[in-house]
Amino acid sequence: MEEKVLIIDFGSQYTQLIARRVRELFIYCEIHPYNNLKVDLNSFKAVILSGSPFSVRSEDALHFDLTKIKGVKPLLGVCYGAQYIAHFNGGKVIPSNKREYGRANLSDIDNSDPLFNGIKTGTQVWMSHSDTIESLPLNAKCIASTNDVKNASFSISDELVYGIQFHPEVYHSNDGKQILKNFLINISNIKPNWTPDSFSTKTILEIKKTVGSEKVILGLSGGVDSTVAAVLLHKAIGSNLHCIFVNNGLLRKDEFQSVLNQYEGMGLNVKGVNASKYFIDLLSNVKDPEQKRKVIGKAFIDVFDKEAKLINGAKWLAQGTIYPDVIESISVKGPSATIKSHHNVGGLPDFMKLSVIEPLKMLFKDEVRRVGASLKIDQNLLKRHPFPGPGLAIRILGDVTNEKIKILQEVDAIFIDGLKNHGLYDKVWQAGAILLSVKSVGVMGDERTYEECVALRAVESTDGMTADWVNLPYGFLQEISNKIINNVKGVNRVVYDISSKPPATIEWE
Repeated sequence: MEEKVLIIDFGSQYTQLIARRVRELFIYCEIHPYNNLKVDLNSFKAVILSGSPFSVRSEDALHFDLTKIKGVKPLLGVCYGAQYIAHFNGGKVIPSNKREYGRANLSDIDNSDPLFNGIKTGTQVWMSHSDTIESLPLNAKCIASTNDVKNASFSISDELVYGIQFHPEVYHSNDGKQILKNFLINISNIKPNWTPDSFSTKTILEIKKTVGSEKVILGLSGGVDSTVAAVLLHKAIGSNLHCIFVNNGLLRKDEFQSVLNQYEGMGLNVKGVNASKYFIDLLSNVKDPEQKRKVIGKAFIDVFDKEAKLINGAKWLAQGTIYPDVIESISVKGPSATIKSHHNVGGLPDFMKLSVIEPLKMLFKDEVRRVGASLKIDQNLLKRHPFPGPGLAIRILGDVTNEKIKILQEVDAIFIDGLKNHGLYDKVWQAGAILLSVKSVGVMGDERTYEECVALRAVESTDGMTADWVNLPYGFLQEISNKIINNVKGVNRVVYDISSKPPATIEWE
């Protein structure tokens, strides 16, 4: 039986990393906002409280009732979570004398406590808080300190309650994963049995139970997510799965036909639908990035609604939604804090008589790839870079036109082919080109030009939640820049994006 961990999110930038580290221990976990917790607490074996940009001392502190958790289930508070447990249970939280941010070392550790089993004194941890716990709750004891933070960690052992004022989930906490392992496996007695094979087996059974003999339509994109979703569905319902690949006119160069070709021999029932004119006409004069996403999302629904009516008995729409899509579309402090819209997240309009099934919605991208490998999907498909659902529309800044699409397709093809030819493609998480819609002066031959500027973007990441720019060789960038300018009419300048996420995002829109 699968044993689950609940991560209650108070808005920390690191919450997703907690989930990543827990999953790496082969333990299943879910993130839910503190203010929208619609789950059965009894179905979780342990609970982790995340950090937060807020203070437990402030009037707008984020409050959560721990009555049904504290003393009932193993509980670990991280940063804000630890301060919350302390402050509202008889302890005292005060402003730090100085902002405690960055690397620190645990100078004093109680190794008799199971949370720090195998952790050596001096281990590096990552601090990120402006408050500190001055005094602990009743029955609590300090189990770790740094030179500047007396109560870096505490425990209420008879309740299996733990608090840590540092972030074990970040890379800079050298033994952070071991601390989480101690809490989840040694203290909470959770079995690490959540594997790609177990996920596939369980998901296929769930699909059979949910869908039965009804027909499902799935929008294929050629990417990893929709491909893995298609294979899982096919194993569950066979010929009752009807796959549709829509050409929205915003794909990479020659991608429509190449994607259809790659599915040949996989046994999938795939239909190609060329709706490029429909999408591009709808995007005419649309410049706002959020509006572009909404227009494209609605257009996809319209196309699928039309295609669904051609499939007699279709009852379900399957989507390759993955966990980062879901997380980024949930806001702790209300809709205004949502990062961006995802056209493949959420329900369908009333007029579309299909129910939604999302077999991958609780997986991170690297987990999807591991599941795909367990299903024996070709590695060339699994290693394919992520590509945004709205396609090149959000890589063209400003309005979208056929001319701009053609320019960007040519630039993108030169860049991606170059990465493959130089053996760099598999070392990059995601790459692409952006048409900046900013013209600049240049010189070609004896004539001055005033043409487009394109930016190249290549990042390395594990799951897309955070990313860093790739230090591509100068010689490679020089070669690609020259090739683009010499071969793509209308472009006279190429730049390389060296921004990380955060503070930037992977895409420009």
